[in-house]
Amino acid sequence: MTTSPISAPAAPAADHGSARALTGKRRIAFASFVDEDNLPGFLVLLRSLALSNPGVCEDFIVLHEELSQASVAAMRELHPRVVLRRVDADSYDAYAKGDQDNNLVRKAYLPLDVFRVRDYDTVIALDTGMMVLGPVTELLALRHGLAAVPRPLDDDKVRVFDGGPLVIQKEYLTDEVCATMDEIGRSGTYELDRHGPGVISALFDGDLVGLDPRYGLVEGSLSGDLPLPQDTAVVHFTGRDKPWQGGATGHGRARERWAEFDITDAELHAAYLGSPGPHHHDLLVHYGTPHVERTRDVGTARRVALAHIGAGDYQSAVDIMERVHIPVDEAWPHEVYGQALMSLSRYAEARAQLLLAAAAPNRAATALSRLAQIAWVHGDDAQAQKYALSGLDMEPMHKASRTWHRRAIGVPVQQAGSAGDQLAHVAFYMDRQGNAGDKLLPESVRLAFGPETTARRWHPVHAHRLFDEAALERVNARRGLVIGGGGLFIPDTMPNGSSAWQWNVPDELLSRIDVPIAVYAVGFNAFDGQSYRAERFRSSLSRLVERSSFFGLRNHGSIEKVRAMLPDHLHDKVRFQPCPTTVTRRLVADWQDPAEREDTILLNGAYDRAGLRFGHDYGYFLAQLAKAVPELGKLAEVKCVAHSLDDERLAFDLRREHGVSLPVIPMYDFENDEIRAVYARTKLVIGMRGHAGMIPFGCGTPIISLISHPKMTYFLRDIGRPEWGVSVHDRDLAELLVERSRDLLDDHPKTVADVHGLQRELWTITQANAADLRVILAG
Repeated sequence: MTTSPISAPAAPAADHGSARALTGKRRIAFASFVDEDNLPGFLVLLRSLALSNPGVCEDFIVLHEELSQASVAAMRELHPRVVLRRVDADSYDAYAKGDQDNNLVRKAYLPLDVFRVRDYDTVIALDTGMMVLGPVTELLALRHGLAAVPRPLDDDKVRVFDGGPLVIQKEYLTDEVCATMDEIGRSGTYELDRHGPGVISALFDGDLVGLDPRYGLVEGSLSGDLPLPQDTAVVHFTGRDKPWQGGATGHGRARERWAEFDITDAELHAAYLGSPGPHHHDLLVHYGTPHVERTRDVGTARRVALAHIGAGDYQSAVDIMERVHIPVDEAWPHEVYGQALMSLSRYAEARAQLLLAAAAPNRAATALSRLAQIAWVHGDDAQAQKYALSGLDMEPMHKASRTWHRRAIGVPVQQAGSAGDQLAHVAFYMDRQGNAGDKLLPESVRLAFGPETTARRWHPVHAHRLFDEAALERVNARRGLVIGGGGLFIPDTMPNGSSAWQWNVPDELLSRIDVPIAVYAVGFNAFDGQSYRAERFRSSLSRLVERSSFFGLRNHGSIEKVRAMLPDHLHDKVRFQPCPTTVTRRLVADWQDPAEREDTILLNGAYDRAGLRFGHDYGYFLAQLAKAVPELGKLAEVKCVAHSLDDERLAFDLRREHGVSLPVIPMYDFENDEIRAVYARTKLVIGMRGHAGMIPFGCGTPIISLISHPKMTYFLRDIGRPEWGVSVHDRDLAELLVERSRDLLDDHPKTVADVHGLQRELWTITQANAADLRVILAG
């Protein structure tokens, strides 16, 4: 029977129900077939992977027919993200063709079951006879084809792939591929011991990507106890007698390396914690927690606590620090413990820990900056200044101390005016040189309520300051409270235990606000892979919705997320209110569209929470931009626009890694009018930040969004232009950016008219909501 090879199929349609589908972020997994006989090899594989790649922790799919609870428990002790998948062994009986050793047939064929995985974008299949000795980051970064280590046969006329990992992209994980494999397998074309590699070669010969031989060193090549090459990344024991069965004789050097990973859990924990970093959060927590339980080691507790803090799990950080005794002179653990406590609003306990940390010169500046933060949160600006200045005395260039000093001396001065004529306004009021989008937002929200945006009509309430009795009294003296100015529903920008979102308001005080509350154009801003302290956030959110007379969210994605956290009777209170930046032309008095535009394209990147934005794809993203920028430069001059200081990294990395130079516009230094003017004058903005899309759109400028956060997709869906977004993970990122930029610029007046038309629809909604708000706020 002859079966023709199949070409690479088209990628399956995305599942738009998940955050990964919204951002295009790749989901990667390792996979192995495991049974009770080869379990010892699999456990060594897991240990070797962790110790050789301490910064890698992807899902590990375990394909199996049947495993005991003890075996599953042993796996889970070694890897926090084991995913069990039972396979149907009976489907392979037809392959046996009368072979008496049907179990051997199954073992030869069952690894092909990895092609039945459907919920990952990249699967790296590993055999239980492998051990990992070097970095596998190159495998994680692969995005095209089906990759394996080639082995020549028949005088190099035929290649099969054997001896190392098999890296499979999603377009091969299809029913069509599995059916064709089954057909070839049942044909009897390939010998039993080479069936898997043979089928793969027959199907995909034109698409196969050859991996470097260092990923597939077969132990047979080490006969005579030859040493392993220094750059070896993966060793594959392919013989029938595996090391855990007493095999690999004559390959003593390889067997010795295998034995290095045949260790107890306690030995693994200690080895991992002692290995050079960076260490993956999940593995650090998974191995570090039992190590702390066993040893009460303060240093490990500190590291695990920092991992929890980085993931927004502040309670777990406190819990791990409470399990150890911290000596008085151990400054760093006191500082980390203090940070975790203040993130839960346990401020008095946090102060005590931070004061102990401040006694050590090497940790003093950071501890003092956190003490300044606590003082500022409580409205004690004088004390905040003192702590911040003390931190600067210890380290004159200490960034956090400078930030809190500026914030403490930058309290807005209230103009004379009647409190009864004012609206209180809860927002994140950005510091000088802070994020340009967040700087513009409070004023934009105020413009939606009228042309007067100064303290004559508005009483500012900084969301990050503790809302106490004095703040409550001031708010209740006004005629209403507006809450809005950014993605306030995010857990970690300024964590607190009062609400678990950005407004530091205790439930009891929120309940005592007796003026109308309007939540205006707030966004649900959690990143893909980021979570809230669910119960605390849900409780605060429900109370806020109950108390609000108007509850408007800035995109329908946020509406769906928030409604899912509310009881049914509150769902109808949640409505759509576009971000006011998207209708800037309608809000700013005497707005004039530019008569002529500069022949420029503004390019914006974002680097906060870079791991959540890019995953393993930052190098790929940068290379794609380096490819796109010269082509974009043929359409207009390309400039880098930085909303924050960190955004300048895009220009630095492009120049350093690829020799591509871009001028930088430091928008973080601009006043609001200048921000709007720059975006109004350019022809096109390609932006990664949410407000690098919404602000230029509101100024009438065409946009393309570099999507690394669900909110970008939410906005483009709301305006009916999903094609204006390109995922930072897209395989054809460079080509799509150039193609879509050319489309938008070819008939620029038509594109601008389209933006204006879409904006009119958002303005109609905004006007309808404004009519309701005038009634609610009595003016």
